[in-house]
Amino acid sequence: MLRRRTLLAATPLALAAPGIGRAAPFPSGDIRIVSGAPPGGTSDIFGRILAEKLQPIFRQRVLIENRAGAGGLVGAVAVNTMPNDGHAVFITSMGVQAVMAQMPGQVMPLDVDRDLTPLSNGVGIPNLLIASPNAAFRDVPQLIAQARENPGKLTYASAGSGGSQHLAAELFKVLTGTNILGIPYRGGAPATLAVIAREVDMFFGNLPDSFGQVRQGAVRPLAVGSTTPAPQLPEVPPMARFVPGFELVNWFGLAGPRGMDPAAVQRWTAALLQVREDADYRRRMFDNGMQVLLGTPAELAAQIAKDKVTWGDLIRRAGLKAEVAQ
Repeated sequence: MLRRRTLLAATPLALAAPGIGRAAPFPSGDIRIVSGAPPGGTSDIFGRILAEKLQPIFRQRVLIENRAGAGGLVGAVAVNTMPNDGHAVFITSMGVQAVMAQMPGQVMPLDVDRDLTPLSNGVGIPNLLIASPNAAFRDVPQLIAQARENPGKLTYASAGSGGSQHLAAELFKVLTGTNILGIPYRGGAPATLAVIAREVDMFFGNLPDSFGQVRQGAVRPLAVGSTTPAPQLPEVPPMARFVPGFELVNWFGLAGPRGMDPAAVQRWTAALLQVREDADYRRRMFDNGMQVLLGTPAELAAQIAKDKVTWGDLIRRAGLKAEVAQ
C-alpha cells in the first residue's frame, strides 16, 4: 500500500517534468516560413527579409520554403501537414484568405477559415500595370483605345486565379468595358518575364514583382493601383486618374496551421511587433516597394472580413471564374 501511495504521489511531478507528456515550448528548433510562390516574387522577398529579422529574436534558424502553385494554395496545404506548434507558418495573401473560395470553379483543397490561423498582416503592395517598352500603347488611354478597337486580342498575365493580379485586370476590364484575354502563370516573377519576352501585352502585378525591371528599363510602368502615386515611383500616375473607381492594394500576411498553439501565437505576435519597429526592416521594405503592416491576429481577421465583401462583389459583378495556371 505504501508503494502504491508513493507512486500516486509521484505521478503529478512526473507529468509536470519537462519533455514528459507535453511538447517543448516554442521555439525549440528550426522555424519554417512557407511561401506559396516561386523565388523572386513579392511573397518570397517579404519572407526572406522577415526571416532574417526574426532569427535573432527567436534564436533559432528561420528558413524559407517555396511551395508554389494554385495561387498560393499549395503552400497553404503544405503548412497544414506540419505540426501546429508554431514552428511552421504560411505567407498568406488577400487572394488565399478572401477571394479564392468565392470564385466559381475554384477547387479549394482546404477551408481557409477553418484550416488557417490568422497571425498578422505583413505588407501592403500597390498594384502596378507594366508593359513592354516596345508595346504599341505607351499609356493607359492608348491601351484602353486599342483594347476597345481589338476586343479579345490583347493579353494580360496573371499569377493564378483569384490573386490580386487577376482581380486587378478584371476590375480594369469591368470599369473600362474592354475585353482582354488573361494568361495565368505560376507567380509574379514568371508573369513579369512573360511581359519582357512579349508573350503577353501587359501585367497587373504587385509592385515588387517588377520593381527591379522597372529600374532597369526592361518594362514600362503605366499606372499604380493606389489612389496616390507610390513613393518609390512618384512619376507613375494612379490608375484612378484614367479609370475612375479603380483601386487595388494587395497584401501578404502570416497564418499558422489549423489549431495553432495559442502560446505560440502570442510569441509570434510579440516577435512581429518587434520587427515592425526595426528601422532597417522598414527601409528594406520601402526599397522593395512594400508598406509595413505587421500587427495582431485581430487586425488581420478584420482585413480578411472587409476584403471578402469587396472582392465578392466584384466576382459577381464581373462574372469571374477560376483560371488554370500554365
